[in-house]
Amino acid sequence: MTATSSIKRWTQQEQINFLLTNRIPRRWATFFMGWFSQIEHPWVRDLSLAVWKLFSEELNLEEAKKQQFSSLHDCFIRELKEGARPITQDAQVVISPCDAIIGAFGDIQGGQVFQAKGFPYTLTDLLDDPLLIERYQEGRFITLRLKSTMYHRFHAPCDCHVNEVTYISGDTWNVNPIALKRVERLFCKNERAVIDLKLNRSDQHLTLVPVAAILVASIRMHFLNQVLNLNYQGPNRIACEASLSKGAEMGYFQHGSTILIFASKGFTFCKNVVEGSMIRMGEPLFNQTPEK
Repeated sequence: MTATSSIKRWTQQEQINFLLTNRIPRRWATFFMGWFSQIEHPWVRDLSLAVWKLFSEELNLEEAKKQQFSSLHDCFIRELKEGARPITQDAQVVISPCDAIIGAFGDIQGGQVFQAKGFPYTLTDLLDDPLLIERYQEGRFITLRLKSTMYHRFHAPCDCHVNEVTYISGDTWNVNPIALKRVERLFCKNERAVIDLKLNRSDQHLTLVPVAAILVASIRMHFLNQVLNLNYQGPNRIACEASLSKGAEMGYFQHGSTILIFASKGFTFCKNVVEGSMIRMGEPLFNQTPEK
């Protein structure tokens, strides 16, 4: 298969995916998949995995910690073998928190960010927090998209503390590239969590925003008792106390979605950060400016 035909096939699949998932009752489809994916009957599990593999050539379970799964959901949230994702140890380097396709990234200008070329959104609409909005006015952002076949757990990008998570209720639009070019301010419309990371240096900051999507509106974080999903009723600001070392697992999506990362002034992108390329958890993402 040539590169051109592969791209054409991928584009067609993305368009079909968009049409199917955004022309159905998204909320009820998400509730259904949440229930169905956790059925542990062998026939349901085996058929579900067979269909998934049939339509997802990229699904690779060789790195999985185990090869036998109790359900489709068990496969979605699979762990990896020890050492499958080496962590860049340089203290000045912030790593990717997840496996992902790199989407839009760049400087934040006038509080405006891009979900795709020509489709801006504002920090105000996304974060709904005056302190964070002010903090990242001259910062940088990057979009990391987790495809359904990828490893779905996300990790601490650096040594940090988490004292609060803000949950923002919303819709469950698909977040594939076709949708990002058709639905304005999509990330600001979907369910999401805002995780502000406290770094050792007081002058530099990072914030992670896991964004849910159709069939995926459920985010589990190990330092919260609550599962953040369509059934969650609040409070919006959830106090917690977690100290995490670089590479430590923070939580996981129930399926796959997107993580937006905001970095304050003083961070620069690493050379391997290229839009459309694959990045793995543990690989370099940002360089921190050395403290003077």
